[in-house]
Amino acid sequence: MEIITTRELKERLGELQGQTVTLQGWIRNHRKQKNIGFIDFFDGTCFKNPQVVYDDGIANYEGIQAFHIGSAVKVTGKVVPSYKDPETPEIQAQEITLEGDCPEDYPLQPKKHSLEFLREIAYLRPRTRLFQAVFRVRSVAAMAIHTYFQDRGYVYVHTPLITGNDAEGAGNTFTVTTLPPSDHPDYSQDFFGKPTSLAVTGQLEGETFAMAFSKIYTFGPTFRAENSNTKTHAAEFWMIEPEIAFCDLDQLMDIEEDFLKNLVQTVLDKCPDELEFLDKFTGGGLIEKLTALAGSTCARVTHEEAITILRKAMENGTQFQFEPKYGEDTAKEHEKYLTEEYFHSPVFVYNWPKDIKAFYMYQNEDQKTVAAVDLLVPGAGELMGGSQREDRYDRLAARMDELGISKDEMYWYVNLRKFGGCTHAGFGMGFERLLIYLTGVENIRDVIPYFRTPMNCDF
Repeated sequence: MEIITTRELKERLGELQGQTVTLQGWIRNHRKQKNIGFIDFFDGTCFKNPQVVYDDGIANYEGIQAFHIGSAVKVTGKVVPSYKDPETPEIQAQEITLEGDCPEDYPLQPKKHSLEFLREIAYLRPRTRLFQAVFRVRSVAAMAIHTYFQDRGYVYVHTPLITGNDAEGAGNTFTVTTLPPSDHPDYSQDFFGKPTSLAVTGQLEGETFAMAFSKIYTFGPTFRAENSNTKTHAAEFWMIEPEIAFCDLDQLMDIEEDFLKNLVQTVLDKCPDELEFLDKFTGGGLIEKLTALAGSTCARVTHEEAITILRKAMENGTQFQFEPKYGEDTAKEHEKYLTEEYFHSPVFVYNWPKDIKAFYMYQNEDQKTVAAVDLLVPGAGELMGGSQREDRYDRLAARMDELGISKDEMYWYVNLRKFGGCTHAGFGMGFERLLIYLTGVENIRDVIPYFRTPMNCDF
């Protein structure tokens, strides 16, 4: 007897109608009547799963009726059309075998569970319909990222997870040490002989490979020790960071726009059932939002122009909690106004004030701004951040001195400007931020399998 998955069953439905097949999976729900039973069956390979129907003519009918929700089963039966959904068949069971029992106090009973409760049982939540949808989208989006870059000749680089530098200069790093706790540790006696931490970015090492392969990308976990409990912050998250040689800021924005629209369209094409469920779960508008983005053109304004737009909006009666100011960062409410009320599209904000950006960004001739860019999208705000990198040795060295960043420790990075340097640029995108946008699920804790946040490191 052929053992198949529900995904194969859906793909071969025309061929398998009326045939006998064997499926292996779990019971999501089990409704029992006097002479008949209905099992909501799933195996995780397909979002829309067949219903298994059995009657009192089956062997061990009473024993099958006692099978609990959550149990693993093997089902052999005939594939027949469903009266509810022609695209989702039913299985008329001829045999149902218990593979693994489940007690009656199994936490995932067929009722609505809060997201907070499901976080407490994160090892079981992948079995729910919500998280089947979320993590299928995560898988498809991850593959789409690799496909996009690989098809365009980028080299995938695995940058180190343990590093001796804080590339962002913010100090929010997790120390890596083998020394016992001490107020004055002697790092010369530590494993690496110097202070080290978990990496907050792979960008700097990525730049070294871009100077050899022209186009590279990283995609891996990064770590930031920010004591923040917001919906969009986690201590461990995944980052996509391409670096491109012979690329300036305008070309970078072209790449970012093409990359995002390609990614969104791939998820729309490959996860229709999951997105249909998520659209309903999040109150509607998700598919419409993603479809609009995939077909949109991103606006482009300088930071100064953006602040001018926001300040004019205030003069015309728009209320902002935080006043938009030249030379300062924008707030979520400002990003929302720019994308949803002014441009009605994604928008690139570029040429940011130098004093609020990182040391490695290209310094513009006005001496006030750097060639940095944030991509803001409707419904989420900032999704990507990038810049043209400073490729002039003297300018980079002066900026590092100004900020107290050691050129001796970062000699290898500074040397890139001496040894055949060139115009180059790159961006970073938090994968979980993207998934919040793609799924409509608002909390970062619910788009990563096991979240790591302040006071949370379970499972």
